[in-house]
Amino acid sequence: MDFRWAIFVEGLPALLKGAWITAQLAVISMALGVVIGLFGGLGRVARNRPIQWVCALYVISMRGIPVLVTLIFLYYGLPSVGIQLSAYTVGILGLSITNGAYVTEIFRAGIQSIDRGQMQAARALGMSYVLAMRRIILPQTVRRILPPLANEAVTLLKSTSLVSTIAISELLRSGLEIMTWKANTFSPFAGVALIYLVMTLPLVALVSHLERRFKVEA
Repeated sequence: MDFRWAIFVEGLPALLKGAWITAQLAVISMALGVVIGLFGGLGRVARNRPIQWVCALYVISMRGIPVLVTLIFLYYGLPSVGIQLSAYTVGILGLSITNGAYVTEIFRAGIQSIDRGQMQAARALGMSYVLAMRRIILPQTVRRILPPLANEAVTLLKSTSLVSTIAISELLRSGLEIMTWKANTFSPFAGVALIYLVMTLPLVALVSHLERRFKVEA
């Protein structure tokens, strides 16, 4: 074992800086993924067949393609068609559109879990489809999908490590740089693992709390 306390401590500032970038990527990508997933979920249950097909194709494609492939394709492929984006922007874009596909299915399942009679009753009272969805269906849907959304946030946080392949100095890449600089593997990666654990544990606890609360309310 090549663990050295001095290297572990010396590398912490760089790792914490990388962790801050990791947190930014996760928060921004999750927020964008929820927006994408909301519209995608509405599209999946829409009465318009072409919209359903487009949303279904998006979900199938992004869930079937590994995140790493998406990131590399965007990072190296976009410049070939004249689109120049920073690695940070590409990272957020790749994570967001992939995460959005999974969130789309979460919203779809949540919407479809609401009794259809509620929509029919709202329409019978004179509400439009959009108004009934906004005031009756979506508020209940959001409460039901909070646990899986929090769980998806945990997955996304760990997936941010993949952006290290496109030269973003997030937590994993910071660990790799320290490993190369100090010629020591165990010390910096003990820090990387510890920081990931500290970042994910609150989210895991949140998932458990939401699941318990949902079961009680159900």
